[in-house]
Formats: sequence, C-alpha cells, structure tokens
Amino acid sequence: MFKSNSKLLFSLIAGVTVAGVAGTFWFGGMGNNTQTVANDSKAMAMTSVWDKETEPNYSGVKEVTVYRSPNCGCCGEWVKHMEKHGFKITDIKTDDMEAIKQKYNVPQNLASCHTSVIDGYVMEGHIPADDIKRFVAAKPKQAGLAVPAMPLGTPGMEAGSKKQPFAIASFNKDGEIKIFKEYQTY
Repeated sequence: MFKSNSKLLFSLIAGVTVAGVAGTFWFGGMGNNTQTVANDSKAMAMTSVWDKETEPNYSGVKEVTVYRSPNCGCCGEWVKHMEKHGFKITDIKTDDMEAIKQKYNVPQNLASCHTSVIDGYVMEGHIPADDIKRFVAAKPKQAGLAVPAMPLGTPGMEAGSKKQPFAIASFNKDGEIKIFKEYQTY
C-alpha cells in the first residue's frame, strides 16, 4: 500500500495524528506570501519560493472549486497562490469541512485544512500549483493528491525561513496511497 522507502510519508501521517485535523487555526503572520525586509532603510519585497512557475505551458483545466473554513487564513493564502499561477477559483466557505471530505472520499490520514476539486480530481491541503498542473495534465487513474496536515513552508503556510520537509501523496478511490513527490529542501 505504501512505498516502502518513504519514511517521510509515515512521519507526515503520524504528524496528522499528532496535530489533529482541525485545520482552522492560524498563526498570525504565517501564510503571508510576501515579507518585507529592511535593506539600508529601503524595504524590498521577497517573493515566495512557490511564485516561480515551472509549468508555463500548462493548457489544462484552470477552474478550481475550493472548500474551506471561513476562519482559516492559510487557506486564503493558498487560494492566492493558485490565482498567481493562473487558476480561476470558486471559493466556498463552509463550517462543515468534514462533510466535504466525506463527499470527496478524502482518506482521513491525508486530511488537511481545505479540499479542492479540479477536473474531477480532489486536491487536499497545501499542494504547490505546479504539482497540481503536472498531475492534472497526466490524467492519472488516481482520485487526487494530498499534502497531509499543514507543513510549514508549503504554499499558504510560509513562515519566513521555516520550512518542513513534506510529501505529496496520491490516492485512489480505494484509499491506496502512493508518493507523488517529496520535498526535502526547497
């Protein structure tokens, strides 16, 4: 069921258990895609590591429906990240995220704070836009992708130089999970 050489996936899934799946908390300042840094009395904006588009030739579906808690700031930052990459977002705020996750068969151990749907695929959590483009363009026989929990440094969860390694998992309708991509450093 799991790729045996991926300790990262097991630690992320364990992290979901430890962190819980509340996903509605927000630490002030986290998730801000730009930071101001003083430089000889001048301020300059630093762009996010996720702003550089690596899939500029993507011509697939751009319409994404995002379901999120109205109180979740990191979800709003992820929406901005997706818009920067050319996606058109239908942003649905709901207090019943559990029902959304059940409707789209998101495996409990992969849950995060928001659930999105693009071209029939389910996208759970803070997945980088370019990885979504690669996945959707490939038209795999998977149900979707997920970044479990809310790792620091992912799009919408940026906190300065703090970055956690994370894995993007793919899952099928039977709940089988495989690693799609791992980010040790970025």
